[in-house]
Amino acid sequence: MGALQDKVCVITGAGRGIGRAHALLMAAEGAKVVVNDLGAAADGSGTDAGPAAAVVEEILNAGGQAVANTSDISTWQGAEELVSTALREFGDLHVLVNNAGFLRDRTIVKMTEQEWDSVIGVHLKGHFGPLHFAAAYWRDQIRAGIEVPRSVINTTSPSGLFAQPGQSNYAAAKSAIATLTMVADSELRRYGVRVNAIAPAAATRMTADQGLSVGDDSEWSMFDPANISPMVAYLAEPDCPIHGRMFFVMGGEVHLFHPWHIVDSIRTEQRFTVDELRSSAGKFADRTFDYGHPMGEAMRGELPT
Repeated sequence: MGALQDKVCVITGAGRGIGRAHALLMAAEGAKVVVNDLGAAADGSGTDAGPAAAVVEEILNAGGQAVANTSDISTWQGAEELVSTALREFGDLHVLVNNAGFLRDRTIVKMTEQEWDSVIGVHLKGHFGPLHFAAAYWRDQIRAGIEVPRSVINTTSPSGLFAQPGQSNYAAAKSAIATLTMVADSELRRYGVRVNAIAPAAATRMTADQGLSVGDDSEWSMFDPANISPMVAYLAEPDCPIHGRMFFVMGGEVHLFHPWHIVDSIRTEQRFTVDELRSSAGKFADRTFDYGHPMGEAMRGELPT
């Protein structure tokens, strides 16, 4: 019996890449999986029911249980339909994995309103919408006297946590998701829900321009998307004790992030004057930080056009 036996897991963006790996592993661990994927291209354009259906077929052929869902989770209606699919098909919802996303990289000067809105929509609103409807269901379950462990795993990114140039839309959304994770964990604990987040590094369609690749199937690769999924499956387990944390996951490594914290200060007994700040606050300009990025400069490619 798997660690997720008969648990109902909803995974967004599960038709390809990291999301597909999550779906396959969770199904192998006994979960009933809702495979959500709009089937869009790497830049978010178009739709295709094929990727979600293909993953469901893989799971069914392996003896697992899964259904496909092609709702657009960047819309309120699509997010509600996604949660409704889990309840209609499997009668419950135990785990929500928010993973869907795409890129539209551009420098700030050249970015269009549509490029900003679409990326913020699929990542940030696409996290909040499913979370909102799942949380409402879990609240109602508690009010009905049904206490069952639940888990949410969000997907932030090194881009959002280490400020990747050329990705202001994506980085802003992913940074916001990290904070949303902490807020949601604080709010939803009373309903028996744990909320955590991962920042994965893997070779997918979204990282193709960064030179990351899985390599030969006969070799273990640090950038295989399947390397990310065991941590997600662990965070999904009913007995996992972890709350409100963010992890960088890559290959055989898991790194715990520390949230924003104060590193230096100046004080006065009354309101600062501009002259006082000019003489005392200037030291902040010389303060250097070691962000501790496990990949160093490897994630920093050429700026997009």
